[in-house]
This record gives sequence, C-alpha cells and structure tokens, in this order.
Amino acid sequence: MKVIALEEHMFPRDLIESEQLDFGLRAGAKIPDLDELDEGRLRIMDEAGIDVQVLSALGWLVQNLEPARSVPLSRELNARLAAAVSRHPDRYRAFASLSMTAPRDAAAELARCVEELGFVGAMIHGQTDGVFLDDPSVRPVLETASRLGVPVYLHPAPPPTTVLDAYYSNLSPAVQACLSTSGWGWHSECGMHVLRMVAAGVFEELPDLTVIVGHMGEGLPFHLDRIQDMLGPVVTGHSLTVADTLRRNVYLTTSGYFSDAPLECALSTFGADHVLFSVDHPFASSSRATAHLRDAPLTPSDREKIAHENAEALLSI
Repeated sequence: MKVIALEEHMFPRDLIESEQLDFGLRAGAKIPDLDELDEGRLRIMDEAGIDVQVLSALGWLVQNLEPARSVPLSRELNARLAAAVSRHPDRYRAFASLSMTAPRDAAAELARCVEELGFVGAMIHGQTDGVFLDDPSVRPVLETASRLGVPVYLHPAPPPTTVLDAYYSNLSPAVQACLSTSGWGWHSECGMHVLRMVAAGVFEELPDLTVIVGHMGEGLPFHLDRIQDMLGPVVTGHSLTVADTLRRNVYLTTSGYFSDAPLECALSTFGADHVLFSVDHPFASSSRATAHLRDAPLTPSDREKIAHENAEALLSI
C-alpha cells in the first residue's frame, strides 16, 4: 500500500540560529529532527513504510515577523524546501511558507512556488497578529490558492500573549506551553478559525477553495452536529448550510491521532473522501501512525483513499 503523509515539518537549524528564532520548549527540543532532510528522515520513512512526505516549514514565527524580515525569510525557506524536493523527487513534495504580514507578497510567493517550483499548496499557521483568514486583507492569498487549484493547510499556532495570559496563566511553564498548544488550546482555535471562514462567507466567495486541517479535524467532526444546530441558524444567506460547506471545502488529516474513535468520528461526519493520512513528524511517531493506518477498522477501499488516493487527487501527485 502506497502511503503519502501530509503534515511533516522541517526547519533549517542555521536559520533558527541566524534569525534568533525562539521555538519554545517542545519545538526547540526537535530542532535536530526538523533540520534533517536526507538520510535520517528517509530512514524513518522507510522503516514506517511511508513513500512520500509533503514537507512544510514550521513557520509560525516567520509568518508573524514584520515584512522586511518575513518576506525574504519565507523565500529562503521555500528555497530550502525546493532543494530537498530536488534531491529526493520521489520522496518529497512541499507546501509553501508565506509571509502573512504582507498578503500581496504572500500571494505572489504562493504563485511562484506552485508555478515555478512545483509546490502542491501552502501551509498557514493560524492567525497573524490577530488577523484570521476571513479578513479581507488576506483575500489575495486565498484567491491565488483557489485560482491555482491548490489547498491551504491551516495549521495551529501558539496563541497571542493576551490569550496566553487570560486562559493559561498560573501554570507551570511546561503545562502552560502544552495546554495552550498541542494539549488543547490551539486545536480549538484552529477549528474556530475554519468556522470564522465559513460564517464570514469566504467559501461562498471562493467555492473552489480547499482548506486542509490536521489533528483529525481540530474538533470539527466531534462538534459538527452542535455547530450546525447552533451556528447554522444565524449564518444566513449562504447557498449551503454550515455543515455542508465544511463537508465540501474542508479536508482532514490524521496527524497526531492514531486511535479508532477519532477516526471513526471523522469518517462518519466528513466521509472517507475527505480524510488523508499524516504523521506530524517529528512530533509524532511515523511507525505508530502507519501501524494504525494498517490496523484501523477500515474497508480496503477507505484505507487506500486515506493512505494515498485522496492525496494524489487533491495535490495532483
């Protein structure tokens, strides 16, 4: 069975050092793995049975920098991604890193990456200085993705300081760092981010825009009926319901979630055609991820869709 993994992170160590980027406790511990794009990473992929990784820079820090820094640094990250794909063209694809503090530059960079470098979409890390993707200022990026027929992978990011202080204060540094991000907080924010896009009519304006969210849907599958019951009646004037818009425009990946119940929930709400395999390397185990893919209670057809067929169709791989 061919396996394509979509949420697989990288970041060059030399750029972390030269730009003095603070990756925090958890991501900082993974810098050697984020930096590795050759033998070490390929060995992990081979041992787990992963044929292709779609690489993405862990770029929330870059995304939020002032344009004078973020624009050239995003281009450099994309150059590093392109070089890795060039060295291992059968094993890697890439999502573009974008400077979201300069949306028109970001749109132009996305077009360049797709049309000249062969990238398969973009990864955007949450809100940018309080600006979400429903804001008109970032519409050029979404319009470009829609025009090019490539997805935007919306990945969570650590919360702003105001949110951190309001919701996650009076905790140990380790607990605060985890609870505000991968232990809970950024999943709920990312799901809310998608709902803002639906409610604001982004997908009415751009019906062909595709958004991918990881971590088995960032809570959207579990809450879908409640979302429709509560939010649906107040989102008016749209051609589709909130739930049907999500099912049309949003795809989910399995990144970091390797148990049956969340997968079954995602399948029952979004359908097997909208679920794709991911690991979340290096923050999750590739071998554990593929073991669950092989052993999960799936039909042979659904297993192939999740493992590679949906990715091949969505990303034109």
